[in-house]
Amino acid sequence: MKVVLFCGGLGMRLREYSESIPKPMVQIGYRPILWHVMKYYAHHGHNDFVLCLGHKADVVKRYFVNYEECISNDFILTNAGRDLKLLSSDIQDWKITFADTGLNSNIGQRLLSVKKYLSEEDVFFANYADGLTDCRLTDYLNLFLQSGKIGAFISIKPTQSFHVVTFQNGQELAGIRPIRDSDIWLNGGYFIFRKEIFEYIKEGEELVNEPFRRLIDEDQLMTLKHEGLWVAMDTFKDKKFMDDIVEQDKEPWEVWKNGDR
Repeated sequence: MKVVLFCGGLGMRLREYSESIPKPMVQIGYRPILWHVMKYYAHHGHNDFVLCLGHKADVVKRYFVNYEECISNDFILTNAGRDLKLLSSDIQDWKITFADTGLNSNIGQRLLSVKKYLSEEDVFFANYADGLTDCRLTDYLNLFLQSGKIGAFISIKPTQSFHVVTFQNGQELAGIRPIRDSDIWLNGGYFIFRKEIFEYIKEGEELVNEPFRRLIDEDQLMTLKHEGLWVAMDTFKDKKFMDDIVEQDKEPWEVWKNGDR
């Protein structure tokens, strides 16, 4: 199955990096977060990617055109550095379509822009390019296929350190508690769609607004409550959090290291 990744946003809340590179290219360890998202799908057998590009598309293109396998793979160097033999490879079996979907397009319009690259797909994945998870993708996909619905996404608990305030009688304070302990669930992305999704998106619409409401009205949208790992690189604080995990060598999103499916 093909995997559509939305890589074209401006990333305004991570301006420490996004003014020079697109947010999906901000690095975690040796590789950009986009690579980690792609590696997750490839591990589960889905290595045909469509990248919806926009802001600083050239950075993404150059990264893969000039991809350095030796950065994150073991290799043997001989002949005074002139010969390099890789002992493993990251992306030799990946197929990547680079699609210009506009500088200021929203997610719905980026998806519409790449419809022509999905003409042979009855079902496909789609996702943001800045969030990581340990969700068991094969189990999730099977649940979706069995449901017969048109769309799916994972729901996740908030990770921010905010507190939820509740009221009674309109203005009277009733309580306050960490948002993580509330009954609030957020859209975590990791979408799965049938080709019929394109019938629900109109020109100019954002994906999760009007199209998703139409799907809900027709009982054609499902969600998987995922209580495991989900982290997104939205702010500099998120970047620091991920870097700390890498330094501890405990990257739970790297399911390809423990064989999880």
